[in-house]
Amino acid sequence: MLEIDGSMGEGGGQVVRTAVALAALTGTPLRLTRIRAGRPKSGLAAQHCTAVRAVALACGAEMEGCAVGSTELTFLPGDLRRTEGEIAIGTAGSIPLVLQAWLPVALATGGSITLSGGTEVQKSPTIDYCARVLLPVLQAHGAKVRIEVLNRGYFPRGGGRVRVTVEPSTLRPLDLDTVPHHRGIVSCSQGLPEHVAERQAAAAAAMLPDYPIEIVRTASPGTGTSVTAWCGPKGGVALGKRGLPAEKVGRAAAQELLAALKTPGQVDVHLADQLLIYLALAGGRYTAPALSSHAATTCALLTHFGHEIAVSGTSPAVFSA
Repeated sequence: MLEIDGSMGEGGGQVVRTAVALAALTGTPLRLTRIRAGRPKSGLAAQHCTAVRAVALACGAEMEGCAVGSTELTFLPGDLRRTEGEIAIGTAGSIPLVLQAWLPVALATGGSITLSGGTEVQKSPTIDYCARVLLPVLQAHGAKVRIEVLNRGYFPRGGGRVRVTVEPSTLRPLDLDTVPHHRGIVSCSQGLPEHVAERQAAAAAAMLPDYPIEIVRTASPGTGTSVTAWCGPKGGVALGKRGLPAEKVGRAAAQELLAALKTPGQVDVHLADQLLIYLALAGGRYTAPALSSHAATTCALLTHFGHEIAVSGTSPAVFSA
């Protein structure tokens, strides 16, 4: 059984998500210890448990320790199989982060999963970033994936629902020059006056002229806002909060994207981390502004499963396999 220290490197939930996905894909029995040991609140949170359960669905895994607060997890994968199911995080935990664990495994066999929780959550990509930045990269390399946002969910209430459908796919080696450079702005609001989403969009558009705008208003329980702006494999996101003017939310997302566009590399620093597992599985090459602590952790983790990622240069950093 492969034993991994869950506090390695950056030491967050990313270690859990990536490790169980790799265990499923390689058929490797896994034991994680000291999970998130260096964090203010150690152990698994609800979102991490949901990610583990989603991967377990795709490989018939047996588990021990998959509970909120657990600092140790045993994950014994079975055979990969098509996933069909619905899982609730039970909180406003991040649906996009759960997908980071499930999607690489689902590409092998296909499946459909409906996740309930948060679609736009602090310290996480928005569901729109997943759909507009990550997905086009994967689709350009052969991934057959569709994301449907059924409901939006914001902290603290959650209530978002997202259905992701995947057909068995073989990824081609990553070559970011093949990715279409679509661009746009999506401004979302829920449970708030109509003008909020419009003001967010107008503020972002003032900094990103000629970007197509999409406004999404929903009336599900709970309130919240978000803006996601993108240009090809680079994006910027911002979330609203009580007392923060809508214009500041729109400008923050635009500023993050503009900063990413000015930095060297084909992808933004966040996408660089998210693509590493696909780079390991399919091979290829891409460049990013720098080697982040998240990316360094993932590269180190991949070596435990026999995948070596070569990293050269500093600005940009070149990732290849």
